[in-house]
Amino acid sequence: MKHWLLVLVGILLVCAAVFSLILTESNAPEVDEELFFGVSFGGNSTTQAKLLIDKVKDFTNFFLISNWDVSLNERALNEISQCAVDANISIMVYFDFVPYQTYPWIQEYLTTAKQQWGDQFLGVYLHDEPGGKQVDSGHWRAIDNGNELFENASDYTDAANVFVDGISSGYSWQFVKNTGLPVFTSDYALYWFDYLAGFDTVFVELGWGHNRTQHIALCRGAANVQNKDWGTIIVWNSQNPDDMHQGTYKTGPEMFDDMIASYSGGAKYVVVFDYPYEETFGILEEEHFEAMEAFWNMTRFPEREDLEKTEADVAFVLPKDYGWAMRYPEDKIWMPSWGPDEKSALIWSNMNKLIEKYGLRLDIIYDDSSFDFSDSYSEVYYWNSEIS
Repeated sequence: MKHWLLVLVGILLVCAAVFSLILTESNAPEVDEELFFGVSFGGNSTTQAKLLIDKVKDFTNFFLISNWDVSLNERALNEISQCAVDANISIMVYFDFVPYQTYPWIQEYLTTAKQQWGDQFLGVYLHDEPGGKQVDSGHWRAIDNGNELFENASDYTDAANVFVDGISSGYSWQFVKNTGLPVFTSDYALYWFDYLAGFDTVFVELGWGHNRTQHIALCRGAANVQNKDWGTIIVWNSQNPDDMHQGTYKTGPEMFDDMIASYSGGAKYVVVFDYPYEETFGILEEEHFEAMEAFWNMTRFPEREDLEKTEADVAFVLPKDYGWAMRYPEDKIWMPSWGPDEKSALIWSNMNKLIEKYGLRLDIIYDDSSFDFSDSYSEVYYWNSEIS
């Protein structure tokens, strides 16, 4: 009898423990598993990459291999990729273009990446800043004489077509698309047209003195209307165009603010830019790693941290094919020799009024009959609306 009493007590204790565990888990904040957060590795050796992976593996889940030398080094690329995956970090690899005829191993790497690493291989980062290069150099690849294609454009629609068709018809683009892998890039202008060209995800660059809320609105708006993903990449505050080393990188707190704004705006990807790479961890210092870890810990349990996402429910609609870089009132439209025009001042004024009023609730989109956004926003303002 005493024996059975002890067994019964034991069963009751186990049941109580299980019930307590279930109750605790049901009341626990939900972990945000939708966010990819990590670094863009700009170093050129496996040693540098492994040191950085080991440094960030406990508070990141994403590693962008973004050095062109590494991308063309079969042994280094495979070794770094495997190192990141072994640390339970998802990977993406950058190619300025894909010279698969000169480096035939690239085809095998890309076609077998999903088989080898599964969902941890996210895709290919192809080209870089196509929209920014377009407005600043006259061609999305910034190649010599490339702007001749655009100088023959008769209007903004012609320019938009040349831009979109030029990217989507390139041999590198066709090669990557044929693998079935998602295609990513970063940019600081013309996000809408990057997506029209076919990019699955664009990382808006937070930096260079640009208005963070405005550029999130431009990139996120394009992604929302065109049913794509978007993210942010945190870059330099400012840059001396003649010498990258004379630029001003962000402090840890400044970087943290960008991370929180990215998360609040609904970014699927938040990336920390790490280039040039002269020190052990490139330009990243301990204050940056501390900011990254703090952000990671907050986003693991957003409810507990009272961290919320802001839904975009207001739209500001730009004229069709109006490829204005929109960094400042005198900025360029499509190419260095165009813009601003007679619409620019009003657009700039109205846009800033809406940013002031709505903040991260605002998306900036384009008037394009190919996309129906009538049910997507509770309020819609056109570029020439009267806005008080």
